[in-house]
Amino acid sequence: MRKTPIGIVMLTDERPHVHTETDAQNMTVVNEWVRIIRKNANNCDGSSYEVICGSEIVHDIRSAQKVGEELSKSNIKQLIMCYNVWNFPFLAWPLINSISRDLPILSLSNNNGEFPGNVGLLATDGALRQAGFKTHRIIGEIDDEQTQMNVIDWVRASEAVTTIKNEVYACYGGHSMGMETGFSHLTPTIKALGTTVRQIDQLWLEKVMEQIDEAEVEKGFSWFEELLGDRIRYDGKMLTPQTLKTQIRLYLAMEAVNKDKGFDFCGLKGQRELTEYVCLGDVAEMLMNDPYDWRGPKEPTVCATEADTYAAVTMQLLKYLSGGLPTIFMDVRLYHPDLDIWDWCNSGNHPSYFAARSMNPAENFAKVTFHPALEFYFKTGGASVEFDAAPGQMTFARLGLWDEEPYMVIVKGEVLELDAETRRKLNAQTNPTWPHLHAKLDCPYEEFVSVFPCNHVLGVEGDRVRALTYLCEIAGIPPVILGPAGKERTIPIWERVG
Repeated sequence: MRKTPIGIVMLTDERPHVHTETDAQNMTVVNEWVRIIRKNANNCDGSSYEVICGSEIVHDIRSAQKVGEELSKSNIKQLIMCYNVWNFPFLAWPLINSISRDLPILSLSNNNGEFPGNVGLLATDGALRQAGFKTHRIIGEIDDEQTQMNVIDWVRASEAVTTIKNEVYACYGGHSMGMETGFSHLTPTIKALGTTVRQIDQLWLEKVMEQIDEAEVEKGFSWFEELLGDRIRYDGKMLTPQTLKTQIRLYLAMEAVNKDKGFDFCGLKGQRELTEYVCLGDVAEMLMNDPYDWRGPKEPTVCATEADTYAAVTMQLLKYLSGGLPTIFMDVRLYHPDLDIWDWCNSGNHPSYFAARSMNPAENFAKVTFHPALEFYFKTGGASVEFDAAPGQMTFARLGLWDEEPYMVIVKGEVLELDAETRRKLNAQTNPTWPHLHAKLDCPYEEFVSVFPCNHVLGVEGDRVRALTYLCEIAGIPPVILGPAGKERTIPIWERVG
């Protein structure tokens, strides 16, 4: 998984008799934070983040410049400024100006009476904010678990913003069926997040499909047959061995073009050109977003169906925010007021991972069925992927635009484990051959439908509300947090006076 380096440095008192007596203790604190971040911010691929520690404690102009130049040469993309005793606030400027003025900055200090680190934090961070720097502040003891979790959330948020900033999204075919909320709104996206779009016609994928090694297609086909058996519901017309192999070929073509062009995430238009002349994209999109295929474990590659750009960008941010977990794309399909449950489903883009939330494909595919594509919509056929998402806590989100200005809707929720008969009845009301997620949201129905920006909702495992809030504040995107969590948010100063 792609990452960006993190810089961490301690600022202290200019007076020689103070900093010489406290430097050893201060460096111990900094090194401990380095250890905590590396240990607790583990990613799904087993990696952690590169944390680069200033070689000395900043106590005067020359040490500030020296440490800043070291961190600059290390190409850090976010900066944690630590405070353990009093410091001289003006030293922040020769430090930051030696690195970059365009960095997410976290000010981090202790909270105890003996050493006034929080006093130094407020004095120095106050100087940064009065110059227009949108910083974050965390104050707490280093051995406090909640403080550590807060720091990890900020690290993941800043990593998501600084990583996606230098990525390019591959838009295969353009937004589908005239859905303007799925359009690649270039200027506001570049201004907020930096990432841009390369649009490629789906004809390119079709031509690359012709070059795919048939032996590799057969390996993928055999893998599905072994995992699914008679749960591949061949009908001799829409779903045949040949139409399934065509879907596998599409997956390999997208993978090849992404690698060749350097794309880290993508979207596939599908309707109507591919679905009426080539194949349904469901299997290819599932495999892209899954953490495995027949060749073994892999990093999920975000792929949004219907080439919905803001869905793809949201998914990529959620992926980085979670340390590389698969993300899910759904239609906001049907609300059941008698149960206060949402049934979110669509053809495609539910990774099989969510069937059991396992990194073992066999555990997930034990709950998956491949059905024939609906001829009414998808003329050339292929498999539709069907399962009910496994229960557990999730966070759902979506980037949107209000008058060309981006914002993000965020809501926690619980995926429910319903009994088989209830699931059958609910799924039959939409499409029982598609994947479903039955969610109870931490907000009223009326609040959700009044502010949600479009028909596509994205999700990832766990409670990511605080990390998403940090992410939005770093990127300058207003977070619209639904339910009680929205009322608990502390509004940052730049939103109060801006």
